[in-house]
Amino acid sequence: MDDSVRVDKYLWAIRIFKTRGVAAEAIKKGRVLIGGLPVKNSRLVKVGIVIDVKFPPITRSFKVLAITGKRMGAKLVPDFMKEVTAEDQIELLELTRIANSMGRRKGLGRPTKKDRRDIEKMDEVDDWDF
Repeated sequence: MDDSVRVDKYLWAIRIFKTRGVAAEAIKKGRVLIGGLPVKNSRLVKVGIVIDVKFPPITRSFKVLAITGKRMGAKLVPDFMKEVTAEDQIELLELTRIANSMGRRKGLGRPTKKDRRDIEKMDEVDDWDF
């Protein structure tokens, strides 16, 4: 195996991003950090470094355990990286998922007049709780 590989290729190989192009776009937008600093696609990844990837609203962190430039099956990924995301970030993700599930279901389109009235009624009830 190689002792280093480009960061975009590595993130694609360990299945953080679906395609290498998506990985390169995330890097270009400054969503991938090494040592707290944004990186370029050509940055080489070495064993032992921690890569931070911003997935709003959280930042996930991955420690490099081994180097690969070839895409692998999901079962092999734990041999090449370890997720070291902070607990508070994981809790924030769970809270966001819960909050999003309480809203309208995806694909229903714009709220109808009845939906708007129901929302206004809920807001009125919340005002009286104080």
